[in-house]
Amino acid sequence: MKKIGLQELSETISFLKNNINGFMPEIGVILGTGLSKLAHQIDVKHTISYEEIPHFPVSTVESHAGRLLFGELFGKKVVAMQGRFHYYEGYTLQQITFPVRVMHNLGIQMLFVSNAAGAVNLNFKKASLMLITDHINLLMDNPLIGPNVDEWGSRFPDMSEPYDADLNEYFRKTANELNLTLHEGVYTAMSGPTLETKAEYRLLATLGTDAVGMSTVPEVIVANHIGLPTAAISVLTDECDPDNLVPVTLEEIIEIAGVAEGKLVSLLEGVFKKI
Repeated sequence: MKKIGLQELSETISFLKNNINGFMPEIGVILGTGLSKLAHQIDVKHTISYEEIPHFPVSTVESHAGRLLFGELFGKKVVAMQGRFHYYEGYTLQQITFPVRVMHNLGIQMLFVSNAAGAVNLNFKKASLMLITDHINLLMDNPLIGPNVDEWGSRFPDMSEPYDADLNEYFRKTANELNLTLHEGVYTAMSGPTLETKAEYRLLATLGTDAVGMSTVPEVIVANHIGLPTAAISVLTDECDPDNLVPVTLEEIIEIAGVAEGKLVSLLEGVFKKI
């Protein structure tokens, strides 16, 4: 396991601060698969490739650009991950969540996470949005396994409300004002990279899953560990009906994500104007 500790964090923060000329982000944003339009809304002041950043993983997924963007989004100073990391890429969960600790140490006060996910709840249709209200971790791993760094948080952090209630309420109110359908539900993280079988979709539905994906949960666990208020939105890109299951490709997922992303941009703009 690649060591991720205080020394590595300090070196990463030092490098970034030397390259952003005093820029102080207020909000962190993690962009999921196919969600590039939101990045185009940012008035970018500084762009840094993951490859340049000490101790940062490098995104291996073709649809993920692999850059940190520092700039202004809807009147707020942000640092945005244009491309995230996944367990199936071979990284440890400590590596995958390291950017959350980095963004927190750069000064962010809240975190917004987006992802592309499959709709297990058959009342939810593709190209719609789901506000994540809770999650199930089926990665069979946890980013907090190993020695605890007390400066980062408690050995046994509470997870009774991993998604911030106040931030979620901003999303509800904004969706209502925009007359935008915003589902709410439970997101389950699976390791991937395979999509699920019919039997697995039936199991997930039985467990109470509304949407399934391959990300988000590790980042949210770490955000809770360090006391960082977090909200997350799933862009539903396919319908996981085990009785009518059809093959789906990454290209189709990206296409549907692009269709729905305009809704996400409008929703986030409204929320940013409220917070």
